[in-house]
Amino acid sequence: MSAGQNSVAVVTITYSPGDTLEEFIESLQTEPEARGRIIVVDNGSTDGAPERAAAEHDSVTLIRSPGNVGYGRAANIGERSLEADIEWVLIANPDTQVTPGAIATLLEAAASHPEAGVLGPKILEPDGSVYPSARSLPSMRTGIGHAVLSGIWPTNPWTRAYQQRDVSSSDEVTAVGWLSGAFLLARRSAFDQIGGFDERFFMYFEDVDLGRRMYLKGWRNIFVPQATVVHIGGASTEKVADVMVRAHHRSAYQYIAKTHPGLVWKPVLAVVRVGLAVRAAFLTRG
Repeated sequence: MSAGQNSVAVVTITYSPGDTLEEFIESLQTEPEARGRIIVVDNGSTDGAPERAAAEHDSVTLIRSPGNVGYGRAANIGERSLEADIEWVLIANPDTQVTPGAIATLLEAAASHPEAGVLGPKILEPDGSVYPSARSLPSMRTGIGHAVLSGIWPTNPWTRAYQQRDVSSSDEVTAVGWLSGAFLLARRSAFDQIGGFDERFFMYFEDVDLGRRMYLKGWRNIFVPQATVVHIGGASTEKVADVMVRAHHRSAYQYIAKTHPGLVWKPVLAVVRVGLAVRAAFLTRG
């Protein structure tokens, strides 16, 4: 193992997380590497869960962000609050639960892969099915094909190429384009080198963009399926599902625009923007 108990810290972002936060913290108690330093960055909860966690657990530090600043900015706030000797930052949703040994397994993989800037586990749904968390970076064509057809033709070739479900279901440690931001172990030196998450993404695609920028700086995003976590589901986002759909589509456009700069792409981006707006309106109708 390359990291001791004092060199790993956990950062989780909350927005009225309900009971999932306590369940997340309890699941970390099986992980000696990560249970001692837990930063909860709260984006404006009204359910009292972050305050209860801080009061009941000596390992939990509560930081209140200046309003609902989004996932990436809140994660950056948490990371920047950490002591200088923290080498690894586990950034996770509070609605995930760690299975025993997952953190140690990620750290062991990191020791074998010094090129790893970010490592991610296999993510399971509550029913045991595998969530496609290890994906390729989307091209313009793949992204459009996935956006247009995934809802009506889930097995279309663009969605298959983007989601790489065979990779997420495999048992091989693999370098991928990006890893789900629901649960990431980030090498702090790499995270700081690229400036953390791009805070212009309020929610969604900040993990895609992180993976892309890691790759551009020579780091790799390593999928470690021997480590597993369970993603219970969005206790916060399910209450504002329509808002999240619109945020997802805005971030999708933002990512495409960021990765396709220049005047030559302006007409294409205009069409993409309208198409994504129409799709968001269709999904949130009624």
